[in-house]
Amino acid sequence: MTERVIGTEGYGETAGERVRQYESISFAQVHRHMMHLFPTTPSQVIDIGAGTGRDAAGFAELGHAVTAVEPTPELRAEAERLHPHPAITWIDDSLPDLERIHALRQRYDLVMLTAVWMHLDQPQRERAMARVAALVRRGGMMGLSLRHGPVPAGRRMFDVSAQETCGLASRHGLVVIHESKGPAVLGGPDVWWDRLAFRAQR
Repeated sequence: MTERVIGTEGYGETAGERVRQYESISFAQVHRHMMHLFPTTPSQVIDIGAGTGRDAAGFAELGHAVTAVEPTPELRAEAERLHPHPAITWIDDSLPDLERIHALRQRYDLVMLTAVWMHLDQPQRERAMARVAALVRRGGMMGLSLRHGPVPAGRRMFDVSAQETCGLASRHGLVVIHESKGPAVLGGPDVWWDRLAFRAQR
């Protein structure tokens, strides 16, 4: 049996349920608070922790070239089946190091980390921010969301604050351009999200 990447526990085993859940809400619904910040001309986008491919497909439909990164093979297989868009390139890689992505020596106009960051513990977050910030082209954007609330059974999550995340990002040349909080579309009344966007200054 293949060893799971730390932070992905509970996802492969429930891939069918995750597909039903994640695909039940639209790309536009999930990102309605920062859609106005996304590039409006064809751009290079990387979606780290792309899950079922909903967001990768959304960006592809907007005319972007999308690199979709997903370490859970069951989710990646479902995503490729559901969203066979020619503008999406799927890569098996994971935080905090993203070794395969960095080997490509490419930078991106938009780096997305949707519902991903809270799976990393503090040392991993320190390492990951340096690796992710290096992927953002100067003037490009990074979007990130943080889940708060009860942790579902079998998952690995940490309650990561927006304050910590913004401070860590600033150390790597990323300036906050958007911050909002709100209830989850899915997950129950006790779950809420921080939504953050940053601009790369170097």
